[in-house]
Amino acid sequence: MIKHIPFLRPGPKVGVIRLQGIIASGPGPGRLSDAALAPLVEKAFRRGKPKAVALVINSPGGSPVQSSLIGARIRRLSEEKGIPVHAFVEDVAASGGYWLAAAADQIWVDPNSIVGSIGVISSGFGLNKFISRHGIERRVHTAGESKSMLDPFQPEKDEDVARLKTLQGQIHDSFIDHVKSRRGDRLASDRDLFTGDIWVGERAREIGLVDGVAHVVPKMKELFGDEVRFISYQQKKPLLSRLGARVVGDALSEFEDRAAYARFGVQP
Repeated sequence: MIKHIPFLRPGPKVGVIRLQGIIASGPGPGRLSDAALAPLVEKAFRRGKPKAVALVINSPGGSPVQSSLIGARIRRLSEEKGIPVHAFVEDVAASGGYWLAAAADQIWVDPNSIVGSIGVISSGFGLNKFISRHGIERRVHTAGESKSMLDPFQPEKDEDVARLKTLQGQIHDSFIDHVKSRRGDRLASDRDLFTGDIWVGERAREIGLVDGVAHVVPKMKELFGDEVRFISYQQKKPLLSRLGARVVGDALSEFEDRAAYARFGVQP
């Protein structure tokens, strides 16, 4: 009714995008990917002329490519529309989660939030002794000597590990460049912030990875007034999950998610 009264104006708007979960292009409930998030991100910047967009982040990371794509989309829209972006970290914004946070103009944390882990990790299992012990013969035929690199059913090769580390180094350099370009002179110059280490709350502010301790509602009211309105955008859960039904794939995805968060001592 208020919108029909010409001398009364509604309060300023802030679009709030919730980014919670593992960053990955594959299927799974709650997975963050550029394709899945694109409609939400576009709406948050284009609908209703918002004064700002707030990213509420709770992610232990995941795919560097998807992190880069999502972050690039946020930056493009922010610059096109002239809309500032604020990131608010809940439990954790680590690895790819921090990549997303760094896409914001300012990053805010809870005193207990975990941020950082600016590095690249690859993990797996070596099963060659297991299959040998059980009389299982592995047969692999390739065209190209590197096609079976790091095959978990074959003994690990030094040249494969060296190749993997080269690839990881390239991705790590890209991550470092992103953080430096976004945080600039705010980063502490007297220590190496790119070892994969993590920091909590106020300590993260001291070294320049975040801008301060704040929560989304009071901070946005501080910046835009008590009449600010919040328009929320978040991914919908699949119908089966909303009804409580689970399938094997969803259960495995949840196990993977819990394992990823557990690295930082938190639970999703």
